[in-house]
Amino acid sequence: MSNALLEDLKARGLVFQIAGEERFVDWLNEKPRTLYCGFDPTADSLHIGSLVPLLMLRRFQEAGHRPIALVGGATGLIGDPSFKAAERQLNTPDVVAGWVDKLKAQVSRFIAFDDTASSAMVANNLDWTQGMDVLTFLRDIGKHFSVNSMIQKESVKQRIEREGSGISFTEFSYSILQSLDFAELYQRYECGLQIGGSDQWGNITGGIDLARRLHGAQVFGLTMPLITKADGTKFGKTESGTIWLEASKTSPYAFYQFWLGTADADVYKFLRYFTFLPVEQIARIEEEDKAAQGRPQAQAVLAEEVTRLVHGQEGLDAALRITEALFSGSLSDLSADDLAQLAQDGLPTTNVTRGDLPATLTQLLSDVDAVASGKQAKDALSRSAVTVNGAALGMDVNANPEAWFPVGSALAGKFYLVKVGKKKHHLFVISGG
Repeated sequence: MSNALLEDLKARGLVFQIAGEERFVDWLNEKPRTLYCGFDPTADSLHIGSLVPLLMLRRFQEAGHRPIALVGGATGLIGDPSFKAAERQLNTPDVVAGWVDKLKAQVSRFIAFDDTASSAMVANNLDWTQGMDVLTFLRDIGKHFSVNSMIQKESVKQRIEREGSGISFTEFSYSILQSLDFAELYQRYECGLQIGGSDQWGNITGGIDLARRLHGAQVFGLTMPLITKADGTKFGKTESGTIWLEASKTSPYAFYQFWLGTADADVYKFLRYFTFLPVEQIARIEEEDKAAQGRPQAQAVLAEEVTRLVHGQEGLDAALRITEALFSGSLSDLSADDLAQLAQDGLPTTNVTRGDLPATLTQLLSDVDAVASGKQAKDALSRSAVTVNGAALGMDVNANPEAWFPVGSALAGKFYLVKVGKKKHHLFVISGG
């Protein structure tokens, strides 16, 4: 199983570097092993940049190994300087503790907790650091680290050499804390493998060295490539912001649409990174798309697979239902939750009370940029090219909006979806009787 796992990971392009590679394959094949990946609480949710390592833990678990998701209650208080342009802003302990609890619940959705030998666990590095006094830390841990070596690590070197920036002792100590995590997890759970992004190589090798010095152990590291896009823009960022794994921050519909918009140059790579589809099937999809020379199927496959992984079948069903309703103009199947997703981040949305509606609909449509100008609004209205909740309306272009948004026709009591032409949508959430 482990040989097949490594072959699959390499075929997917998920292996960047392996520390101790000459011994690693034999070690992994000897028996089920324990591995970990760390996730620092820098917000109240992980974003899609954490998906590759989360799914990597799951890939190892499905091959019979035991994953540990380490949530950094301690390291999250410090901040990882790796390839960051400037010092992070420190958050208060109570804020970080609240984020830790949320991240624990979040990572638990991706790995299985059962009664088998490969049952996952979630750990918190605050458990073994909060009781350690500073002198013990300096004498028992710090003495094993050479400052000369630490400042040669690329992640630190960049900060030192950047004019006007530098690095504080606080962030400089981060690598030591992460190294302590690896040594501690080895001692407690015989954890012999740490995985992470390629930017974590220096921190991982530091942990390998500390585990050897403290416990005489040989442990290993595996890094994955950082996710990049073919056009050079940052992965996981859109005009509206970061794509989060938490539905209250990025709705399943917006999440689905993000993946649906993947560029052709990236989509097959992302299918290998972010799904469990066999690499042979992904290759067939690519060949079929090339042969078809039309709209590729890969984006829809990617969007469905990843949305199901993160938000479950129910979340995917909602995303598909909303997508179809917007395309067809038939809104009757949309639930109040579906409409709330659209209001959250799915469509341009205006919240307004009935008493604050402007005098005319042309003014309203212009004010919210549903159309570019009042003239275009009048033209669209005169051509009956405006629909409200799926109903095409043709009436006086200067009609009062009250006539367009009658209380009885609201979806779920308050939602009015306005469509202008074929592509422009705007959602109005109108309160008040």
